[in-house]
Amino acid sequence: MPSKQQKTLMNYIAGEFVQSNSSFENINPVDGVLVNYVAEADVGIVNNAVLAAKEALTGEWSKMGLEQRSSLLHAVADGIEDRFDDFVAAEIADTGKSYYQVNNIDIPRGAANFRVFADLIKTRPAPCFEMDTPDGCGALNYAVNKPVGVVAIVSPWNLPLLLMTWKVAPALAAGNTVVVKPSEETPSTATLLAEVMDEVGIPKGVFNLVHGFGPKSAGEFLVSHDHIDCITFTGESSTGTAIMKSAAEGVKPVSFELGGKNAAIIFEDANFDEAVAGTVRSVFSNCGQVCLCSERVYVERPIFDKFVTALKVEAEKIKVGRPDDGSDMGPLVSRKHRDKVLAYFALAVKEGANVITGGDIPHFGDERDNGAFVNPTIWTGLSEDARCVKEEIFGPVCHISPFDTEEEVVSKANDTVYGLAAALWTSDLKRAHRVARQMEVGICWVNDWFLRDLRTPFGGVKLSGIGREGGIHSLDFYSEPLNICIKL
Repeated sequence: MPSKQQKTLMNYIAGEFVQSNSSFENINPVDGVLVNYVAEADVGIVNNAVLAAKEALTGEWSKMGLEQRSSLLHAVADGIEDRFDDFVAAEIADTGKSYYQVNNIDIPRGAANFRVFADLIKTRPAPCFEMDTPDGCGALNYAVNKPVGVVAIVSPWNLPLLLMTWKVAPALAAGNTVVVKPSEETPSTATLLAEVMDEVGIPKGVFNLVHGFGPKSAGEFLVSHDHIDCITFTGESSTGTAIMKSAAEGVKPVSFELGGKNAAIIFEDANFDEAVAGTVRSVFSNCGQVCLCSERVYVERPIFDKFVTALKVEAEKIKVGRPDDGSDMGPLVSRKHRDKVLAYFALAVKEGANVITGGDIPHFGDERDNGAFVNPTIWTGLSEDARCVKEEIFGPVCHISPFDTEEEVVSKANDTVYGLAAALWTSDLKRAHRVARQMEVGICWVNDWFLRDLRTPFGGVKLSGIGREGGIHSLDFYSEPLNICIKL
């Protein structure tokens, strides 16, 4: 077990790693063992980070050309890949997720995010208009994109490196400086990224990192700071609401990707095996801890029983355990989060659910019993107004309901305060286009799930968020267009 003398993760401010007066424990959710200690940023440290970012706006970074800035971001991507094994180990220690996911999704996407925006910024267009004037000489109007300023980035614990770099990369590409506050549950890869930034020569103050919690800690100190110019956040809807209230005082732009209670719709004409396999992924990936996961599954009645049976068989094949023992699914991120999920498991039974499989904790007879594991869970039989059908659970669980008509299932799928994602499974091309357009979500997959083109808009509606990320949409959020009018 690591000792306090072995490793304490530091804050990173103005190119220096900074200790603090207090620290907190980072616990491995696989077995409850201490991973490391984390230096908790107080209000003074957060203030220093924001002021360092503000000062860097007028220094070397602001004078750097697009080619040089792009090259530095490519160097960051290279730096992540050079230390790939370190990032993998850190991500797994914090989250307990499988080697397959970390090796093939989380860390590669972290590097890819920097490459995508490093290239995109060099080809970004800006409008230019000629106009007539009364004297006949005319005028020329053109726009230049300027950085917004100091960006506060508050990132989540479910896909720590992937979702943090999804914000850091476009913010830096657009010429901003950033202060990042990662989740207190997953501080390790953020600290490694700070080391990479330092190693490749990102100018001091451009990237800053503060560790801590939300209310009355680093998160609140950061988003309420007077010198923060915009805020981007991924996480729970309630936290987004609190941040938005804070941002309103300074009329600061916000970009939020929040919760979801996503629907998967399986029509009778779907390729059955593909729909089952896709739904297994969309329900149980990352132990259900993906904002895009399907917690509500609607199946056309003629294939309902067959589908429930098939999904049960596949769910019970999922091997739950350590990331290094060939497991398919690891633990939830913490015992605290497991308590929340288990409370929903108990509530579902009280609400009348049929537990098709799961709904309990696996018992290993070893140190894993100190971890945060739950079994893959499937319910049927709940009403549409049951809390377990309405509220986001964020665990490896779904409720399956039958439907009879297209109109009925569209209405049920949209009957939620959330609106992040949907997945449709059908062989009817006309139906695919017709139903997808009716989904009140930010992204709708047809015959797939989690397939992402990083150039396309990503985000939610209703309580699932505000704004869009991805490609030019991210660059637009992190930029202020300045119109210049030249009288000819």
